[in-house]
Amino acid sequence: MNVTATEIYRSIEMIRRQAPVVHNITNYVVMNSTANALLAIGASPVMAHAKEEVEEMVNISSALVINIGTLSEYWIYSMFKAVSQARKKGIPVILDPVGAGATTYRTKTARELINRESPTIIRGNASEIVALYDDKSKTRGVDSVSSSDAAVEIAQKLSEIHKCVICVSGATDYIVSKEKIIKIKNGHPLMTKVTGLGCTASALCGAFAAVERKPFAATVKAMAVMGIAGEMAAAAAKGPGSLQTRFLDYLYCLSENDISQHLKIED
Repeated sequence: MNVTATEIYRSIEMIRRQAPVVHNITNYVVMNSTANALLAIGASPVMAHAKEEVEEMVNISSALVINIGTLSEYWIYSMFKAVSQARKKGIPVILDPVGAGATTYRTKTARELINRESPTIIRGNASEIVALYDDKSKTRGVDSVSSSDAAVEIAQKLSEIHKCVICVSGATDYIVSKEKIIKIKNGHPLMTKVTGLGCTASALCGAFAAVERKPFAATVKAMAVMGIAGEMAAAAAKGPGSLQTRFLDYLYCLSENDISQHLKIED
């Protein structure tokens, strides 16, 4: 599969033109930053987790992003309701299993979510992805203790079992299905000093999946854009504070030429 800068930019133009509603049931830490990132790329974010309205919100959305970063009994109930409705409506579901492997509660929740209704895309760091499959995996808080390449084999197994795309984030991002693997080598180490950028990547997967009918291609495009904007922001930033604002600026202004100059993608 050869995803070009032109194809990536075409999807960005579709997002900017259509402004798809991306419904996020996400965590307190990242609501503001992920909403701003979605706005910057051109999507229309909504953050709604009340059980009384999640199904209605799904009905007006083009993608659903589930992020388990700050769990509670009531939020979990809403997540299951929203995913069920999204499946009935036929819109893509993106799961971010934040911190899976750190506690029994969140590991169990993440596994129940994917077992009850298979997501379209699962995006997490290596430890989180491994924890969805392996009881021996451990995660340090919400940070990975494994490299992304170490999780690729398990990602392929998960993809085959759940018939979904798996994205393993790290210094190299791996987008995995049963049949193929794509590596994206964009990004910058400074991005790890800003909380919520992994969650932002999942939200961007939602934006691209809303306009791109092939989930694998949507994930590749989202992760490429995430890495390129982060790379460009880091080059112009003095530290993590200025990286955050510059990241949003580069998402907003990203051109086909920017993508062409920076894209590092391998089959």
